[in-house]
Amino acid sequence: MITKDQRSAKIAKLRACPPAIRAAVAGLDDEQLDTRYRDGGWTVRQVVHHVADSHANAYLRFKWVAAEDHPAIKTYDQDVWAAMPDSKLPIESSLTMLDGLHERWAAFLSSLPDEAWSRTAVHPEWGDVSMDDMLETYSNHGANHTKQITDLRNRKGW
Repeated sequence: MITKDQRSAKIAKLRACPPAIRAAVAGLDDEQLDTRYRDGGWTVRQVVHHVADSHANAYLRFKWVAAEDHPAIKTYDQDVWAAMPDSKLPIESSLTMLDGLHERWAAFLSSLPDEAWSRTAVHPEWGDVSMDDMLETYSNHGANHTKQITDLRNRKGW
């Protein structure tokens, strides 16, 4: 189990995701947004929509674990989701979604009592996971995708 200070730092990373991803995509035009961040990878636009999809799922997972006794976590095929028509929309809807979602998510996580963090769920691919395990995963997720975008910008000189 991680310490309260470590947990607070991870929640702060979650709070930092929306402004970081907004900064990473600031000023990009449609052609740039439709550029793949690596060969075979998603476009920048798909990455932004993926982070919104993934974090919406993650927020609900945390709520289920807090509210239910060892729930099963539903997975989704992120590549199928990234290819869906809504992943071609302008990114503002997902950026706005991330703003509100992360405000609620961070507030929810910050309000949990210490004993809640040891609650667990069963993930079909990972097995038993605790709230702390999930926080570890998602506190880095947005930053990792933001880095994909900023690395692409640096390589392309955008």
